[in-house]
Amino acid sequence: MGIDLGGTKIAGVVLDAAGAEVCRERIPTPQGDYQQTLQALVGVVTTLEEQAGQLCSVGIGMPGSVSRATGLIKNSNSVCLNGQSLHHDLAARLNRPLRFANDADCFALSETMDGAAAGAAVVFGVIIGTGTGGGLVVNQQLLSGPNGISGEWGHNPLPWPQPEELPGSACYCGRYGCIETWLSGPGLARDHRLAHGVTMEAITIAQCAELGDTRAVVTMQRYVDRMARALASVINIIDPDVIVLGGGVSNFKRLYEAVPSRWGEYVFSDRVDTRLIAAKHGDASGVRGAAWLWPGVT
Repeated sequence: MGIDLGGTKIAGVVLDAAGAEVCRERIPTPQGDYQQTLQALVGVVTTLEEQAGQLCSVGIGMPGSVSRATGLIKNSNSVCLNGQSLHHDLAARLNRPLRFANDADCFALSETMDGAAAGAAVVFGVIIGTGTGGGLVVNQQLLSGPNGISGEWGHNPLPWPQPEELPGSACYCGRYGCIETWLSGPGLARDHRLAHGVTMEAITIAQCAELGDTRAVVTMQRYVDRMARALASVINIIDPDVIVLGGGVSNFKRLYEAVPSRWGEYVFSDRVDTRLIAAKHGDASGVRGAAWLWPGVT
């Protein structure tokens, strides 16, 4: 079983040994209440096991990660989780061992195992939606690092900033100008509002750009260049075979040609063979990746 604990929804899926879906469940996430979130997670697991007719191993993808120093959740934008012993509290309620990983890590693992990046040796998975996260998989092994923060590119500063981009907007992490504040859906919407005085959601801006709206086109040109810079810094460090995009912003089809056409200016190489591709499993990728945290699905 895989569980995707998101800011607005909790999704769960049970996979068979071949990776095929057996059943799924989805409920709203209790807002700002840790104890209710625990109860909701137990309810999703119980419902899925009743549907599957058996007990399951449980992997959970979540925002943030488990601190190796304290065992408590850190870095979650669902702030009610921070400082909580989610792993132990939930394991006690379910009376079994659990495996946890960052939601972007689960996304990257899913797309590597049987998704858009299947067969690639080094995969960087990127979720761009209300936030901006990343995960790194090498030879089908998820790398979390000694600090449990591998892939957290969204909380690096935007590379090669222009004067008008400094110091950047405040990020929930306490710093300014993080990549997340530029590339997330809310970041794109804020950039458009500040530049043109028009309030629109990110997807609407992209749609208007496709229709030739001049202001939206200019906003998307800035966005493409910022994504090219941000991903070029990733390529310069880990040189992945594939970068997979997921999340709401990944539906902007122009990104897959426009960004690679720009990132060569910033990558320290005479050519860039890294591929930028869309996720195969879409919104289901994170929850499938959580199930892949356990062996037995092949």
